[in-house]
Amino acid sequence: MKFVKDLKRTSYCGLLNKSNAGQKVVLFGWVNTRRDHGSLVFIDLRDREGIVQVVLDPSLAGNSAAHDLRGEFVVAIEGLVRTRPEGMVNKKISTGEIEIEALRCEVLNVAATPPFQIDDENVGEMLRLKHRYLDLRSPRLQRHLKLRHNVAQLVRQFLASNGFMEIETPILYKSTPEGARDYLVPSRVNPGNFYALPQSPQILKQLLMISGYDRYFQLARCFRDEDLRADRQPEFTQIDIEMSFIDQDDIMELNERLLRLIWKEVKGVDIATLPRMTYQEAMDRFGIDKPDIRFGLEIKELKATVTNSGFKVFDDVIARGGIVRGIQAPGGGTFSRGQFDKLTDIAKKSGAKGLVWIKWEASGAISSPISKFFNEEKLKEIVTAVGGKQGDAALIIADDFDTACASLSTLRIHLGRELKLIDTTKDKFLWVVDFPLLEYSPDDKRWVARHHPFTSPQDQHAEWMMAGDESKYGQLLAKAYDLVCNGYEIGGGSIRIYRSEVQQAMFRVLGMNQEETQNKFGFFLEALKYGTPPHGGIAWGVDRLVMILCGTDAIREVIAFPKTAKATCLMSDCPSEVNRDQLAEVGVKLSPLAEKALEEYRKAHNQSV
Repeated sequence: MKFVKDLKRTSYCGLLNKSNAGQKVVLFGWVNTRRDHGSLVFIDLRDREGIVQVVLDPSLAGNSAAHDLRGEFVVAIEGLVRTRPEGMVNKKISTGEIEIEALRCEVLNVAATPPFQIDDENVGEMLRLKHRYLDLRSPRLQRHLKLRHNVAQLVRQFLASNGFMEIETPILYKSTPEGARDYLVPSRVNPGNFYALPQSPQILKQLLMISGYDRYFQLARCFRDEDLRADRQPEFTQIDIEMSFIDQDDIMELNERLLRLIWKEVKGVDIATLPRMTYQEAMDRFGIDKPDIRFGLEIKELKATVTNSGFKVFDDVIARGGIVRGIQAPGGGTFSRGQFDKLTDIAKKSGAKGLVWIKWEASGAISSPISKFFNEEKLKEIVTAVGGKQGDAALIIADDFDTACASLSTLRIHLGRELKLIDTTKDKFLWVVDFPLLEYSPDDKRWVARHHPFTSPQDQHAEWMMAGDESKYGQLLAKAYDLVCNGYEIGGGSIRIYRSEVQQAMFRVLGMNQEETQNKFGFFLEALKYGTPPHGGIAWGVDRLVMILCGTDAIREVIAFPKTAKATCLMSDCPSEVNRDQLAEVGVKLSPLAEKALEEYRKAHNQSV
């Protein structure tokens, strides 16, 4: 290690260019590739900023290790920067106009042959997750994590310059299960009691507003024990923001400015004023409250077109208050029966009982499973009603509102991708507003909060909630807003309830009795009594935001050490078993079901029982 002690790095490999020609430099990094030509050895030296070519003459005393170099060896290089000979420029890398003439090379550490080539993007994801520390050396992930770092710094600088204070809130906190499942942490010093890892700092940031801090933010770690998808992880990071003495427009304006800054600095793109769309309009037009507006194929109402058709499915659904809606399938006049069967399967996986299709071929011929219920002109009228024309097809769902929306939205996104209708070179944003305050849970047989129980009803609906008129609960609208980009919700927030009596009314609407309310939220209700300012906020999903900026559709690509879809870490093999002494110390005993699952796990992994 004498090299590191005597000589210090002068530059990162990927930051050198033609302007450095003639300079003596000291570089540290990993051997990316090696080409041994006998009299000369060429290596590509890699660090987090990129690659530079190094030329070693083994006959020089300082380069005696040249022939021994192998991939992923950690080396130190002292050398001269020189321009490459004519015709030898490598335009694929930023340092392609130069190379380093090595005067001295020292191997700082050797490396075993890695299980995959670092820059090979075709390696299976499970293998890359198992050796995440190697995958993190790849240019792909280093680019993603560098972008994530830059976004975090932009956010901090922007919010600090707008009067916000960064304040940390606890990770060990109180369980208040009103959303996803909590991750629970047993307390050793308070046997039988548990902390919960925060699903968000919601109550804590509201308490900071009560405390007079006025403008708070935090890049907050949050935890939710829920089933995972490609854009979700059990632990994630939020840009958490709260402000006092503001209304909904103030928060939306501030966050639009932050959005414009990020896109301008990261992508060089100017973002115009964002359109606003009500929740109901989003559901009616796109079937989802986070619509991708980069392409059309909007959902169309067909009730007036098909009422009293004699087709029992349509007539029955309409009679019980359901809906009949459809979308256009551009070019669907050429679809095969197999393609329509695939679309039917997609609709069924989203809850639909089936899918009706009408195929209008370019020749003028028209066919459909419901042809015997509608004449040819009526079938063409239906295709036209969903926005189609000759050569297209109509895809129709008849069901209750939520199911029809979910199925048609899924079909729309599928067609957008399959038919390449989405302009992936552009990002489209919008605000979705006027969300329902509540939704009825058939499983729990009670009303639940659409966002969370601290969201304020709109002014004209607050009295309905206070009066406890359950017949109007479904009509209550919230002062809530979501920031949507390309079909992803990247941020969501609301104006909060700031009066104690309104908050207590909300808890009553949610079916909480006085004892339950006091046990879960008594400290918060107490705090609301002492001069709480009007306030509101928003939380951005950092992981999802960076995922979009990086142009990937997998959130694991922008997190240093992500979990799998089963919430496990393949690299460290966690979650893992702990010994019985540790469990006894915190007063925890495994249930018979957990013991059985653990025994099966041991057997599957050839561990001793």
